[in-house]
Amino acid sequence: MEEFTPDLDRTELGKVQIAPEVLEVIAGMAASEVEGVAQMSGGFVGEIAERLGRKNIARGVRVEVGSREAAVDVSIIVKYGHRIPDVARNIQDSVRNAIEGMTGLSVVEVNVHIVDVELKAEEKAPAPAVVEDYQRVR
Repeated sequence: MEEFTPDLDRTELGKVQIAPEVLEVIAGMAASEVEGVAQMSGGFVGEIAERLGRKNIARGVRVEVGSREAAVDVSIIVKYGHRIPDVARNIQDSVRNAIEGMTGLSVVEVNVHIVDVELKAEEKAPAPAVVEDYQRVR
């Protein structure tokens, strides 16, 4: 599949192009800021890259770009207790507004894939008190 970079603006000085990776970062930032999103889900390869120390803001985001339009797929892990349809709708609105506002491209669809639910962290039991050794017999 050939990767396409849209020409957004042609002037006598040249043209402005936005790489698809830029749109992925914009969408990833917009989605991760939505209430109820525990984290983005990048799959197995993304997990390995992060363990190797490579931070990927566009983790879990795939963008297809045309000359004037973009389609976005976002994979997330939702926090337990949040209403999934509301979280998904807020992600769609946030991603669309961010991409359209920053690039001028029209977003034709934002598909939200819920891949997991993050359960509430169990409260940690207090650490047992350290008992110092003492001499029991003299």
